[in-house]
Amino acid sequence: MIYKRNFIKELSFTAVGIFVVLLAVLVSTQAVNLLGRAADGRVAVDAVLALVGFWVVGMTPLLLVLTAFISTLTVLTRYWRDSEMSVWLACGLALKQWIRPVMQFAVPFALLTAVMQLWIMPWAELRSREYAEILKQKQELSLVEAGEFQPLGKRNGRVYFVETFDTDSGVMRNLFLREQDENGNDNIVFARSGNFSLNDNRRTLELRNGYRYSGTPGQADYNQVSFEHLSLMINTTPKLIDPIAHRRTIPTAQLIGSSDPQHRAELMWRISLPISVLLLSMLAVPLSYFNPRTGHTYNILIAIGLFLVYQNGLTFLRNAVEDGKIPFWLGLLPMHLLMFAAALVLLRIRSMPAQPFTQAMKAALFPKGRL
Repeated sequence: MIYKRNFIKELSFTAVGIFVVLLAVLVSTQAVNLLGRAADGRVAVDAVLALVGFWVVGMTPLLLVLTAFISTLTVLTRYWRDSEMSVWLACGLALKQWIRPVMQFAVPFALLTAVMQLWIMPWAELRSREYAEILKQKQELSLVEAGEFQPLGKRNGRVYFVETFDTDSGVMRNLFLREQDENGNDNIVFARSGNFSLNDNRRTLELRNGYRYSGTPGQADYNQVSFEHLSLMINTTPKLIDPIAHRRTIPTAQLIGSSDPQHRAELMWRISLPISVLLLSMLAVPLSYFNPRTGHTYNILIAIGLFLVYQNGLTFLRNAVEDGKIPFWLGLLPMHLLMFAAALVLLRIRSMPAQPFTQAMKAALFPKGRL
């Protein structure tokens, strides 16, 4: 029908605008946050742009939920405000008949959200953590201060001193290093040049043209060895991110059937977002009701309140599942069933706009016939 085509077309254009605005606001906020963390040394400067990209991928499911809900609410509210909805109702088009075109618009959002939540987001979260860790540790290797004794790695008693350091090439000149082995013997190394290296998840100190002295302090048993090239392994190797170390990085296939409460809670959350796209879009149909005579926008406040109740309720139930207080299904179903029931009741109420709200509420809760 004509109203369906025009309605879905307007919903699509509105959704594009809303998604772009939400994305711009959230990306700018996250970029400022990451730049602040980079200034404190908690995040590598080179990683900011890539981390913003990974963060956008992780936030896309929630953005899709908000986009579908706000778009439906915005377009239908305009229909009520311009009395276009009243015309359609007067022509015999019941309010419940708007559910079908709304679902035609919302189902692609739900499917895309499901794909993002179940497959793409765990991969993006894992790559984000790996990338941030590697770049952070690369940055730590580059933080060399000439003229100061500094510890090298986590090994006790290992310190080094650099006379000059070229920040562009990363080459150190006139380097001194002292360490102790497991027997308490001293190893002292002098090298004319050297640099830090990171290859194959191994962090090494590459030294060139120098001498190595080994012996026991207080005794004349030191051995001298000259070298052209010497590689010293640094104990603080880059931390490898385990895919199952954090619940957000675990593939969905491994979450299914797991008895771990944290895994069940994560699976519940991944399933809940696609369902919430459909239920919130359905809720937007009765919540969009607007009386142009009064001019009050109470429907927007009620919509915001229901969205917050819905999301906070899901978060509360997810935490309860994670703590092992309730089983998986008891955490997954209640909020969705509650929102579905609320949508049905509000549809019945808004289908009787001529009746007072209390009478419409009674008629909706205790119907004598069909809607």
